[in-house]
Parts: sequence; C-alpha cells; structure tokens
Amino acid sequence: SEGVRYGVIQTPEKYWLRWKEQDAHPAAGDSPLLRELWQLCRKERLLELIHDFVIFDSGVKKAARHNQYFGVKAAQDKVRRREGGIIWHTQGSGKSLTMVWLARWIREHIENARVLVITDRTELDEQIEKVFKGVDEDIYRTKSGADLVNQLASPEKWLLCSLVHKFGRSADDLSEQDVDHYVEEIRKSLPAGWAPAGNLFVFVDECHRTQSGKLHRAMKALLPDATFIGFTGTPLLKKDKATSVEVFGPYIHTYKFDEAVQDGVVLDLLYEARDIDQQLTSPERVDEWFERKTQGMNDFAKAKLKKRWATMRAVLSSKDRLEKIVDDILLDMERYPRLKEGRGNAMLVTDSIYNACRIYEMFQQTELKGKCAIVTSYRPSPDDIKGEESGEGLTERLLQYNIYRKMLAEWFDEPEDKAMYKTDEFETQVKKRFIEEPGQMKLLIVVDKLLTGFDAPPATYLYIDKPMRDHGLFQAICRVNRLHTEDKDYGYIIDYRDLFQSLQKSIKDYTSGAFEGYDKADVEGLLKDRLAQGRKDLEEVREQLRALCEPVTQPRELPDYLHYFCTKEPGNAEQLKGNEQKRVQLYKLVGKLQRTFAAIANELPQAGYTPDQIEALRDEVKHYTELRDAIQHASGDYVDLKRFEPAMRHLIDTYIRAEASKELAAFDERGLLELIVGQGPDEAISHLPEAIRKSREAVAETIENNVRRLIIDKEALNPAYYERMSQLLEELIEQRRRQALEYAEYLRRIAELARQVQQPQADRYPSELNTPALRALYDNLEGLPFRSDMAAEGSGQPTTDTGSLSYRAAAPQTDKRLALALALDRQVREAAQDRWRENKMRKKLVRRAIEGALNAYLADVSEELVDRLLELIANQDEY
Repeated sequence: SEGVRYGVIQTPEKYWLRWKEQDAHPAAGDSPLLRELWQLCRKERLLELIHDFVIFDSGVKKAARHNQYFGVKAAQDKVRRREGGIIWHTQGSGKSLTMVWLARWIREHIENARVLVITDRTELDEQIEKVFKGVDEDIYRTKSGADLVNQLASPEKWLLCSLVHKFGRSADDLSEQDVDHYVEEIRKSLPAGWAPAGNLFVFVDECHRTQSGKLHRAMKALLPDATFIGFTGTPLLKKDKATSVEVFGPYIHTYKFDEAVQDGVVLDLLYEARDIDQQLTSPERVDEWFERKTQGMNDFAKAKLKKRWATMRAVLSSKDRLEKIVDDILLDMERYPRLKEGRGNAMLVTDSIYNACRIYEMFQQTELKGKCAIVTSYRPSPDDIKGEESGEGLTERLLQYNIYRKMLAEWFDEPEDKAMYKTDEFETQVKKRFIEEPGQMKLLIVVDKLLTGFDAPPATYLYIDKPMRDHGLFQAICRVNRLHTEDKDYGYIIDYRDLFQSLQKSIKDYTSGAFEGYDKADVEGLLKDRLAQGRKDLEEVREQLRALCEPVTQPRELPDYLHYFCTKEPGNAEQLKGNEQKRVQLYKLVGKLQRTFAAIANELPQAGYTPDQIEALRDEVKHYTELRDAIQHASGDYVDLKRFEPAMRHLIDTYIRAEASKELAAFDERGLLELIVGQGPDEAISHLPEAIRKSREAVAETIENNVRRLIIDKEALNPAYYERMSQLLEELIEQRRRQALEYAEYLRRIAELARQVQQPQADRYPSELNTPALRALYDNLEGLPFRSDMAAEGSGQPTTDTGSLSYRAAAPQTDKRLALALALDRQVREAAQDRWRENKMRKKLVRRAIEGALNAYLADVSEELVDRLLELIANQDEY
C-alpha cells in the first residue's frame, strides 16, 4: 500500500496526514496495512484520538499531527510527576494547538488544575486568546499585575493568559542586577499569606526569550509551587540553554524545522540576496579612510563596495536607495504570479518606524495605494511632536506623525484628529484583510511587530531591509513558510542587508543545534597573532596547490589542466570518475586559498608582503579561481558544488577580479544541459567561462563530460535506456574526433542528445506507460523468457484471487512486456510500505511481490533478475 493517511471529514487532500511511529504490534508482521491500522485504530488509541485530539478550531475540524500527539503524550508523563520541561516544535507546526490539547488534558486529569499561559509579545497574547476561544475554551486575559495576582488567588477561572511584563515593569527596564530587588518588590506587594488557588501549570510561550532570562526568577518567586512548561519554535542557543533548562527542565519533545519540511507541515524557504546599487558621495576624508580600509581590493571591488557596503546609516537610508527597493518590490508584484494575481502577498521589514513611513509614502504614489499598510508599535500622539517645530523642515518625528495620521484617516475615511486614535482597530482590520483578501492587501511594512505569532498563509515573500540575527531572524523568515494554495511551493526571503552568513548560521542552529559544542575558550585564541597565522595559512595552501598541479604537463594551458583533472579522452566516464578526488581536492584548496587570502587582503603589507609579491599573489589567486571555474564546468561538477560556495562569489568579486565579469546567473537555477535544452547550445555556451569559450575543443569536451555525468547520475533509474544514450554519445564523440562533423552540426546533435538524456521522450512508449517508473520497468524487461502458455484475451492486467496472490496473464504475445511492467508496478505499489528501503522485512515484501509478478509471466525467474529489478524499483521515487 502507499501507507495510511488520516484526516477528519472534508479535509482537503494536501492536509491529510501520515502517521509516524516506530512501535508496531508483533501480530502486524510485515503488513504495512496491519501495522498502521494498529497504530492508529487500535481501541485505546482510536478512542484517545477522538476524545483528546480532535477539536473545532474556529469552526474548522482538526485532528492532531503525530508531533502534536506525541508532544502532548510526553508532557502528560511530566505533568503526572509535576515536572517541567521544554517542548520545541518548529514554527508553523501547530504549537498553539499543542497547548490547547495539553491544557484540556490537564484540566480533565489533574484535580483542581489551572493553566496560566504567559507570553512576552502583545501579538502572541492575542494569538493565544484567539486559539483557545476558537476551540470554545473561555480564556481570561489579565489586565494588569494586580489583576493577575487577584485572578490567581481566586479559583473561579481555570484558564488565564498574561503578558510577561504585566508582572511589573517592562523587561527592558530591568537589568540582571535589578532582578533580586524586583522579586522582593513583588513579594512585598502580595497580601499576607497569598498563594495561587489550585494546582497551577504555567505554559510559557517562546520560552527562549524574556522568561528564560531576566524575569524567570520573578515568575518562580511569584509561583513557587507551579509546574512550568516552556514552548518554543526555535532551538535554544547555548547562551540561553543553561538558563532555560534551569527554569523549565530538559526537552520534553522536539520537532525540528527539517522534520516539518519533510512531513509537508511547513514549506521550505528559498533565499535570495539583492543589492541595491548606490553611488557613495563623501568628503575627502571619507575617501581617504575608504582607501586605507580597502587597500587589498581591486578597483572594481572598491567601486562595488562603495555602492553596497556604505558604512553610514544616512547612505543606507537615503531616499534614492529606498526608492529603488520600492521599484524592486513593484517589479516583483508584476513578475511573480502569486503576487500579480492576488493569491499571495508580501511583508517588508525595515529598520525604523521613520523609514517604514517614508517607504509607505513612496508606495502611495504607485498602484499599491490602498493595498499597502504600516503595522508598528507607533501610536501617534500630540505629545510626540512637542518642540519638533524648528522652521527648518519636517523632523523624523513630525514626518512619521503626519504620515500615520494621514494613513489612518484615509483608511477610516474620517478626519485625522479622530482617526489617529484608532491604531489598534486599524491593525486588526489590516491583518484580517492581509490574511483573507491578499489581493486587496498586498504588502505590510513592519519593523518589529508581526514577526512572531502572526500566521498568514498567503504571505509568500519576505523582504528584509534590517539587520537581524539568530532567533529574531529565524522567527521572521518563518512568517512565509505556512501552507496555502497549491501554487505556493516555497516561502521566499529577499535580503537587502547582506544577512546571508547570519541566515545560514540560523538555519544550521535550527536543524542541528550547531552552537551546542562551543565554549568561549574554543574561540578565544582566534584573535591572537592573526596576521602571522594568516600568512602561514596562506603560504601553506599555495604550496599545496602547486604540489597538486605539479603533474600537469607543460605548457600548462587550460586543455592540459582539463586532461589532468577531467579526462584525456572526451566523455570517458571511467577517467572522469577516477579523477574526481583530484578535482574535489582542487576545489577545496582553491576555496581555502580564497578564504585565507581574503582574511588578510587588506593588510598584506603588514603581513610582510612586498608590492611585487602582492601583485603576484593576486594573479595567482585569480589564476586558480578561473581554473577552478573552468574545471567545474568542464566536468559537470559546477551544478553540484555551486550551492556549497555562495559566499565565495563575494570574495572573488571583491579581491580577485578587476574586470566587471558577467554574472553566471543562468546557472543559478539550471545546469548547462538544461540551458542547452531550453535555450539552445549557442546561448548556453555564452554563459561558460571565457577560458572555455576560447577553445572549441574545450567547449565540446565540457558538453560531453556534462552529458556523460548526467547519464551516469541517471543510469540507476533506467539502465537500459541510459546505456543506449551512452552508446550514442560514444558515437558522436568519435565522429567529432575524426572531424566527420561540422562544428555547427556537432552542436545540433549534442544538443539533441542532451535533450534525450535530460527529458526522455514519453511518446515513444505505449500510452499505458504514463510514469517514468513504468517506462523504466518496460525498458528493462526486454529479452526475458516469457511463458508460451499465456492467453491472448482480456486487458492484460493481472488479477489477485481472494486469499492468495495469483496472476492471470491475459495480454497478446506482443504486449507481454507491457503487461508485465503494469503488473510489477501495481504489485509493488501494494506491497511498498513507508521507508521500505531501509527496513529488511518491508523490503522482503516488495521482493516477494516482484517474484510473484515475474512467475506469472516468465518461464524462468532467476535470483539475479529479481535482485536487478528490486534495485531498479528502489531507485524510483514513485515507490
């Protein structure tokens, strides 16, 4: 079977869930159906799911996902023992509903149980209230610290929620040294003998933030007998982990980002860095400073740096730059179907309320007027502008005050003096329209608000023009990872602040806890003797590269390097594979050369290099970089390795290339062969490195090696088909080498072969073979000893008799291969269980199905044939 999926009545197909659990009843044996039915539908489990894990969320019936179920079950064991802990369920995986299910269970199973949900953001407080009221649970939002104390002392309300700052002053006003005094202050404000009524359980949302730091002792002091359970959608970084574990206890259950993406619970995120070009105009002293800071860079890199990495906030915030961001977003609104057609929308994160207002004003002069809004913490008040009138033009405060008043007045169609006090109502209406009518609210401009706890499935694009990092960055980008309509495949992050390194680090932390193994002592020494160590590292890698390239034959032109690192005979798969380790070593060393050079590029004289040595060093780095690029393309490695080296492009452009080199943008999403197939060989060749384009032989070998590599990569999917493609390639290479073809004709033929390798023609197969897996089976069944006693009637579809597998071959003699392919496909789909390739018993079921189909059609079935087909089937993603 294809595995059991479950859902409540009227659940759309994409939201049907797959259960994941290791335990299985021994009686289930190898049967996937019995195993999954036992996991989901055994009496106690089914009743529990129905009773404890099905809810109506604002009228929509929902059942728990496996992570929610097992998270709640793990928490129940802790609750029984009155122990705390942390539930880490990634952003967008239903953490709020996990709270609901756990709170309900606690209420039902713990005598005099009460639950307090604590957040540290207004939007999270509102979201919690909305979720609980959506499932018909009456939750009380406390209005102040005194109100909280009174409500906790009274047993009347069992379910409360509160903002953490309602315990007293804002966390931002509280230093670590103030905590002890602050706790004492709370104690003194309590009535004598005060204690919360009932058995109190405290759910702390986003527990990696405030509650794990400054205020956790205040919470413990106020509620010493309560059981604390922390919920977080991000991992705990090392600096927070000790405190969080001290407060809440160890992890109760985890469900990480990559798991949620794999399960289809949230969408993966695609990242794109964008540069807004901008001319830097500065006084002479700034130019002198700039020259000193960039003395290791080439002229082109310096010019680029002046535009992109201007250090002054005024330059980054210039009107010209902001206008270009506005133009960029408007272009996207026309380019991308989800934005253009109103099915999706976007958010723009800016670094200040002032800039948010300026950008909003710019959008008001465009077609986004009326479909764009600002949502920030700002509340216009006459007090804000006292003393701001200077007679020298509008100050920042005056400008944002005026823009906000105008925006509110236009939204409510009321005078500014009346509308300016309706920011809360405005925010509620804007968020509602953004979620429910994305075509009518295409862009929200934010600063800090809505970056956590705001679930808007239509949101598809997040534009970032603000420095961000770690938790804040990851929570922000997860605003666009929610599932929506079928045309939303990814969430998109567009970065105008060069956050790539920060973003990359956040994702690593998020999936594997990359900070866990680091102590301060491990990184402390990095600043010692930096230049001396930098020169040592640079000289070591130069020597390693020279040694690696020493065997290359003279005169060491590009063809000589290609023959050494790729193939002496074009298209020779064995040579290409045999030289792979040398190429990998070259790529690693060139990357290291670039890094070590860049680390001290601005201080080469201080590191002891003379001007002549510096010039020679730059030429050497450029030589190896261009050599690496050429070999990657010629071998077909470029598409595989480019994703691992995004940061290298900046180093190359900054320190090495002095000319305005053409961006190989065409290769960012597609490989050479895809370009050949899609745009023709001439266009594809134009994107190759110049060193390759200069030589027709190098171009031919590059294409041939790429075709050969793709054949090798795909061969396991259909050995018979790709063996034929390999033979065609050999013939074409031989014709080229004998100069039996004109260059143009060669390019035409190699392009056609690339198309057949890249996109096998479905129309050459019988119409019944409508999937790649069926066609692969059909190709690899040729020449088998079919039985001679097969009937020539019926549909050719094997049948299954009740109680045991049996086959009736009813295809004409000419269709025996087709009938067997269809039979194998059907029987394998019925036998294949989830993760059958990694499970010995499940794999045996698939093998048994293959044997059964073969025995029904063939006169002789060998173990070798069964093994070959099992391997072929295992390589198909469809099974």
